[in-house]
Amino acid sequence: MKRIAVAVTALSLASVTGCGDTGDGEASPASGGRTLTVFAAASLTETFTALGAAFEGSHPGLKVRFNFGGSSTLAKQITEGAPADVFAAASPATMKPVTDDGAASGPPRVFARNRLVIAVPKDDPGKIHGLPDLTGPTLKVVLCAEQVPCGAAAKKAAAAAGVTIRPVSQEQDVKAVLTKVRLGEADAGLVYRSDVKAASPQVKGIEFAESAKAINDYPIAALAKAPQPGPAGEFVRLVLSQQGRTVLTGAGFESP
Repeated sequence: MKRIAVAVTALSLASVTGCGDTGDGEASPASGGRTLTVFAAASLTETFTALGAAFEGSHPGLKVRFNFGGSSTLAKQITEGAPADVFAAASPATMKPVTDDGAASGPPRVFARNRLVIAVPKDDPGKIHGLPDLTGPTLKVVLCAEQVPCGAAAKKAAAAAGVTIRPVSQEQDVKAVLTKVRLGEADAGLVYRSDVKAASPQVKGIEFAESAKAINDYPIAALAKAPQPGPAGEFVRLVLSQQGRTVLTGAGFESP
């Protein structure tokens, strides 16, 4: 097992501003333009914020508003009628309710892949080296809930390693897991490689071989009832483009 590099990416993704500050998906009073609403998995926060800023730069008068969260929760909101233009999920399974409901404008496209790592505080109090270490009786481990893609992936990885992990809590998205590790409220958590990279140097990531058995594909689709169908399709094309791929792989995602 080896520790992954967690050097801060030169993109400084987390510092990007200018996205997500408008309200209702219609006209933006401040800009006199329109708002594109993107529902996206929490693990896409830094990369999509950067891509949203680039999209705004090439579309004067248009603002990009993001709703980041657990993919299963976002899918439920969409099928219940929440107004949105684009949905980017962290797994095909959480995209499926949207496509089954007829809420996607076309077949989703996989734009990235992501794998789990063990996130630990920078001083690594639990002295973690691999998944078997997460079974220690005194260790505080946090996972995503199983209905969330990172939780489903954690379950697969644990099964591949032949271990049973008993978390002290199960969170609704990967950022919540990462926050508990970063604040020292947990000794370890299973999160995506990209999340550890974004949180460097406050947390460290430990790779483990079984992560190869639980890689998540990330699909994206413009939505059938998008208030802004034209920009929705253009944003999807940006994510699928070489520019989008460069931002994603620079943040720790893998190409599909």
